[in-house]
Amino acid sequence: MTRSLPDPVAAAATASPPYRTGDAAKPEDARHLPRVPSGVPGLDQLFRGGFPAERPLVVCGSAGSGKTVLCSQFLYHGAVHHDAPGVFVSFEEPPESLRENLLGFGWDVAKLESEGRWTFVDGTLEGEEEEEVLDGGFSLDGLRARVRHAIERTGAKRVAIDSLATLFMRFPHEGVVRRELACFCAMIRDAGATSLLTAELQHGEVEQTRFGVEEYVGDGVLILRHDLDDLQQRHRTLEVVKLRGGEHATGRFPFSIDRFHGVTAVSVGSLRLGQPSGGERIGSGSDALDEMLHGGFFRDSVTIVAGATGTGKTLTATQFVHGAHQAGERAVFLGYEESRSQLVRNAGSWGVDFEAMEKQGNLRIHCQYPESASLAQHLSGISDLLEEFRPQRLVIDSLSAFRRIGNEHAFRSFMISLTAIIKELQIAGLYTVTSDRLYGAPEATTQNVSTLTDSIILLRYLEDGGSVSRAIGVLKMRGSGHDPAFRRFSISDGGMSISDPVDENARPLSSRGG
Repeated sequence: MTRSLPDPVAAAATASPPYRTGDAAKPEDARHLPRVPSGVPGLDQLFRGGFPAERPLVVCGSAGSGKTVLCSQFLYHGAVHHDAPGVFVSFEEPPESLRENLLGFGWDVAKLESEGRWTFVDGTLEGEEEEEVLDGGFSLDGLRARVRHAIERTGAKRVAIDSLATLFMRFPHEGVVRRELACFCAMIRDAGATSLLTAELQHGEVEQTRFGVEEYVGDGVLILRHDLDDLQQRHRTLEVVKLRGGEHATGRFPFSIDRFHGVTAVSVGSLRLGQPSGGERIGSGSDALDEMLHGGFFRDSVTIVAGATGTGKTLTATQFVHGAHQAGERAVFLGYEESRSQLVRNAGSWGVDFEAMEKQGNLRIHCQYPESASLAQHLSGISDLLEEFRPQRLVIDSLSAFRRIGNEHAFRSFMISLTAIIKELQIAGLYTVTSDRLYGAPEATTQNVSTLTDSIILLRYLEDGGSVSRAIGVLKMRGSGHDPAFRRFSISDGGMSISDPVDENARPLSSRGG
């Protein structure tokens, strides 16, 4: 499935570059390396344009990190989208098994084989090559000849070799293997093909490939990790650690693997603050709140509604969706703490008919536990939904739920990417955030999330003459004035009723929440 979303989850690599020579894209600055689209959404941005054309790139990772999937995606994308036939050299899995596994991603390799756009080379060493090893000699001449023949026969522009570890385990002389691999890569380069070579990554005091020499064979090194974080949860990250003669992004970036897209990278480091901003206002769904906002939210704004449990965050989000319905707009409501039936029931109790809005095609409701997927997978799914449904408004209830499945760095990367996507699509976003204090102090917007949003609305409990009431206040609104006062509000069958400013007799509850 190809997506046209902006960076970081856009499949920009599927678009034809302005200048092409075979499979390679010629950069605007001739001093830079020509690049080849990787076929991995978000990854080309980290390589500053794609993989280095007609050069070998080593893909390192532990078992299950996604090396074979990435190599296969690279070959499949080239064959289908760039008229670049590929050759897959496998030392571990037989072609029959690979065909079956890749079909799970929707990649019909058998069809490409029948069309001459994909060729498998079985790298299992048998016969004369095996006898050479037993006699103490070692040469890849036979394998090189087979791969060269496959490249010449099909006109292949992309080659994947999976994996180098098998060669090193079979042959004891690392220096000889390194020399033979250098000759092998030179042959592929001379044939005008771009190659990916997979290698095993070993963890220890110093992170390195299994035999410590594989990375020197390639002109670039990409590391795929699938590590446990401090919450004892596994997260996938990738890192470009080497690229001879070219620039690349630095640092670790989240990525996901799913059956719809294969590998998808979240290239936070390449985001740019270039989205357009306008002055159009939209209603919040509450006339009184619109007055506090001096006319409503901006069309391209992202708002946080923060407060303790039970203060009315979901109600505020429901009114926001109802405001979309009143304006003839479409909305998406993503729930991560309540089921769909609960959301529909609660909305109905406030006079908002979610089911009728769904039947009219103006609303999509999706509910799931955050733990059901990684942050990168959630991001990919959200962006797909936004691209397909094209709503004008998005609600995420609650953003706090995502903090359970990622550390601070992963969560912030997720937030930056999500916010960039909805701003690029000119969607008005509303996130709810749960405070850990009953009085809903500004600390509710932790982990610097508040700096990524345009408006902050705070809901809190008040202690008022021996009873508990609620108050709402606008803490922040970029580009506009707003009512500075906290105002009382109540919740009834008609939803939220905002009234007078809080007087000096009322004060926030100060006890800790449960």
